[in-house]
Amino acid sequence: MRKIIFLMLLFAVNITFAQVKIEGVVKDSIGNPLELANVIAINQKTQKLDSYGITNNDGRFKLSVEKNSTYKLQVSYIGMKTAQIEITTTDADINNDITLQNDNTLDTIELVYEMPVVVKGDTIVYNTDSFTSGTERKLGDVLNKLPGVEVNDEGQIQVEGKTVGKVMVEGKDFFDGDSKLATQNIPANAIDKVEVLKNYSEVGQLSSVTNNQDNIAINIKLKQGKKNFWFGNVTAGLGDSKNNTLYLAQPKLFYYSPDHSINFIGDLNNIGEIAFTRRDYFNFTGGFRSPSRSSGTSINLGGNDLGFLSLQNNRAKDINTKFGAANFSYSPKKTLDVSGFAIFSSSKTELQENNSIVYTDPNLGIPDENTESNTTQRSDLGMLKFSTKYKPNANNQLDYDVLARTSKESQDQLFYSSVNGNINQLEKSSPFSINQNLNYYYTLDDKNIFAFEVQHLLQDEDPFYNAFLEDKDSYLNTASALGLDDSQSGFDIAQDKRVKSNQVDAKLDYWNILNQKSDINFTLGTIYSKQDFNSNIFQFLDDNSKYETTPTINDGIDYNDISYTFNDVYLGLHYRLKSGIFTFTPGVSAHAYSSKNDQFNVNFKDNFFRLLPDFNMLMQLKKSEQIVFNYAMQTSFTDVNQFARGLVLNNYKSIFSGNQELESALAHNVSLSYFSFNMFNYTNVNARISYTKTIDRLRTTSQFEPGSVVNVSSPINSDFADESASAFARAQKTIGKFRAMLSGNFSYSKFNQLINSQASVNENYSQTYRTTIGTNFREAPNFEIGYRYVIQDNDQGSSRTKFYTKAPSVEFDALFLKSFTFKTDYSYNNFSRGNTTINDYEFWDASLSYKKNKDSKWEYEIKATNLLDAKSQNTSNTGSVSVSATEYYIQPRFLTFRLRYEL
Repeated sequence: MRKIIFLMLLFAVNITFAQVKIEGVVKDSIGNPLELANVIAINQKTQKLDSYGITNNDGRFKLSVEKNSTYKLQVSYIGMKTAQIEITTTDADINNDITLQNDNTLDTIELVYEMPVVVKGDTIVYNTDSFTSGTERKLGDVLNKLPGVEVNDEGQIQVEGKTVGKVMVEGKDFFDGDSKLATQNIPANAIDKVEVLKNYSEVGQLSSVTNNQDNIAINIKLKQGKKNFWFGNVTAGLGDSKNNTLYLAQPKLFYYSPDHSINFIGDLNNIGEIAFTRRDYFNFTGGFRSPSRSSGTSINLGGNDLGFLSLQNNRAKDINTKFGAANFSYSPKKTLDVSGFAIFSSSKTELQENNSIVYTDPNLGIPDENTESNTTQRSDLGMLKFSTKYKPNANNQLDYDVLARTSKESQDQLFYSSVNGNINQLEKSSPFSINQNLNYYYTLDDKNIFAFEVQHLLQDEDPFYNAFLEDKDSYLNTASALGLDDSQSGFDIAQDKRVKSNQVDAKLDYWNILNQKSDINFTLGTIYSKQDFNSNIFQFLDDNSKYETTPTINDGIDYNDISYTFNDVYLGLHYRLKSGIFTFTPGVSAHAYSSKNDQFNVNFKDNFFRLLPDFNMLMQLKKSEQIVFNYAMQTSFTDVNQFARGLVLNNYKSIFSGNQELESALAHNVSLSYFSFNMFNYTNVNARISYTKTIDRLRTTSQFEPGSVVNVSSPINSDFADESASAFARAQKTIGKFRAMLSGNFSYSKFNQLINSQASVNENYSQTYRTTIGTNFREAPNFEIGYRYVIQDNDQGSSRTKFYTKAPSVEFDALFLKSFTFKTDYSYNNFSRGNTTINDYEFWDASLSYKKNKDSKWEYEIKATNLLDAKSQNTSNTGSVSVSATEYYIQPRFLTFRLRYEL
């Protein structure tokens, strides 16, 4: 493998030194430099586009081309006549200035080649044919070849280091609220252009008065042959592994016309290719955004889903998945748009883990623990959304959205603990929620704009937990504290929970445009939330009857019946001023807070008033270079679970009781970010640093039984401030057909806690460095060599642990004999603690496909997964009082044969 990497780098260096540069300045007829003029170089021998560039703010361009070749430079700029200049290269660089003339008529020169990248204000348009080589099969493959665009490990699209919030196809929403479904399913051969829409606003009327710096959308433009026709593909496959017969079926069908669209995605397989994970489901917003997201108030409704083990890199010991999704849009008339989607996902997953837990402070008397677990997870997840947009004219817009979610999940876990013996745990839940959103936008005139937004959430959660402990002796102290009957064959404890949440979030905005450089915004808003929480701990006896326990701790209370209400009424004021390259937006919001919880005939209230300032500064250095500074003060409120005084089983060894008198936390948030998209020297840079200081943050006090891993915890408002900081930087440089990337991510957190009545300060450091170098040839093999280095440093007062991950990787793809596509990727992972290697493992996948020509309907593929037959992989985790290393088992080596038909 080292020899292969060396040969690839040598090949890259040779190609690079075989090129020369053409530089110059593009001016208008009176000598003024033209920024963002397009320059392309067409090889006269091959008649292909070899290089392109966009002029910088000084009008300069720079192209890398082959030596001893003849090129035609094509220079274009809006409102100017396109110029064509023939240049013959030698061994020396060439400097050639170009002057464009004004043009009030249609250009007489035929533009044979489209510009690969065109910058139009806040929109960047990529012509995908200029970057693809024919080995791409889906949108994600295409996006990874575009400068400044990246698809991360979770399948989400990122631009400028920011996650894309919306993907559209021909201007129509594609499963609004998620970009992974687009990257994994839209066929590459259907894509003509990719439009990156920066500073994107859902409402055109508000684009000039709202802060959209973090909003990025992508619009996919289809090739002509894909419009008004069904397109897509259907893939079917079979395979074999050591354990069973493998199968997959993946239909992906799309239809787009000017007034309606239909998309269908299906996936049925047992080879571990998960189309839609649990994480995707819970992160899927459906396009909903809270009206109060920038008000300065944060209220958490809590997470009462199951304590599911997470998949590592979407791998597991065995995965069976079923997935179906449909998306539609319809415009019966120009003023009305109707759209929606339905998503269903069903999976059965087998996981096996070995975990080594080290408690960091020996003075606490907590024994280290080794565990082994075999887990079966079953999930049925459903989601349904319907949206309407009515815009009778440019001054009025009415939106309505409704999103419904429902699921049925269970986790059955056979668990062995070196401390507590054999344990069988069962968790199950069937929650549902309905989220509705109503927005109205009204423009009175050029000076006055109004916006009303209201959102309602109804949520019902019912998690159930059950654990059977065979080794009674190791659990006697806990059983006694919980009031369990110790005459049974084992301890069979269970808990019912029910959490009902009802929240309304509404605000009214008014903008007054003072002049071209300033405006003022008034906001009147409210958040109302009500949560009801019930829980009960009981014991199953040997005769299957239920025994209502009475604990000897927590005043004998092991059930909950609590009602918690919260209300925030606020008034906000923001002023925006543009001055030169600066845009300043200072603001303040005044909040009247009221919260109360009622339980066990005791009512606790917390009413107070608070001013929350915020400030935003944008420094627009150039059209494609900016610095942004943000400061915001935020008040955070917790959920009903933290107030509930009765005992709650988080699991058999983690018992929790709430605190009725908890107060809110106050945070100061500061961030500074930088972005540059420079097409003159083909460099993209983005960086961000942030710092947060939180006062009165919720922390837990934990009490461990002597010689046991069982703890009883309760939340408190910490007397000490918590701090966190992060820094991120990423630079990407393109030289000819080669692209290099270097990124670094650093995070730091400091918090205080009480364990067994002992105060301690925890400091956690995390560093991730990543570098890649790759090629983007259109008619030659392409490769990408990468290296990732991770340091996790945990300082927990009396002890300090460091975990290291070193992971080189190689990806290679080639189209050869015009019909065969070969792809392979390899990664090596070394996981160590200090200087001691815990485990190292390798992953190697490869595929070979045959397609007679690019217009052929049929494609045949052989794909090998986990060629080196790696058995497991490793991860590390840091808890409040412990660090752990986990060995995680994965599917063995297998081979599949696939048949794909293109519509």
